[in-house]
Amino acid sequence: MSEWKAASMRNRNYECYFQRIYERDEARPLSSTFLKVRGNEMGDIVEIRARIIGPTTDDEGRLAPAILRMFEIIVKQACWRDFEDSLMSIQNLRNVEEERFGAYLSFMREADGGSNFDFVLGLKATSASQVRTKTYFSPERWLTGTDRRNVSGNVILTDRWRTSTSANCAN
Repeated sequence: MSEWKAASMRNRNYECYFQRIYERDEARPLSSTFLKVRGNEMGDIVEIRARIIGPTTDDEGRLAPAILRMFEIIVKQACWRDFEDSLMSIQNLRNVEEERFGAYLSFMREADGGSNFDFVLGLKATSASQVRTKTYFSPERWLTGTDRRNVSGNVILTDRWRTSTSANCAN
């Protein structure tokens, strides 16, 4: 895993990434997993992206448990139980796109129809009501004086306006 650092100079976006290549030819990977996490300097996550190329499958064509585990951890750590149903589609390598309460999840086979898949879990506020709700419940409005860097044990996902949308979900 790379270190959490600015994506480029003069950029407020931070990111880290991980890549594992399982098999390759002379030109490119034939089987690999790539994961990229984007956020801000404080460590608040805005988006998680993954690409799997030529994933290992079982006899029934389902995604190997070790790779599926990565998606299970991402979805469960984000505390969005609404998206847990998507894991079955991911396991079966079927396209799925969902958007709920300003968050979105997408798992899609690349357009060429091969065995490459892209995954995205992120935040966006598109409707006027979502923008108003995020603004109203923003930490800046209700938690003034709180240093969010000191929040421990919680997954805090924020949108572009740094509005916290998820923290410390109950089991």
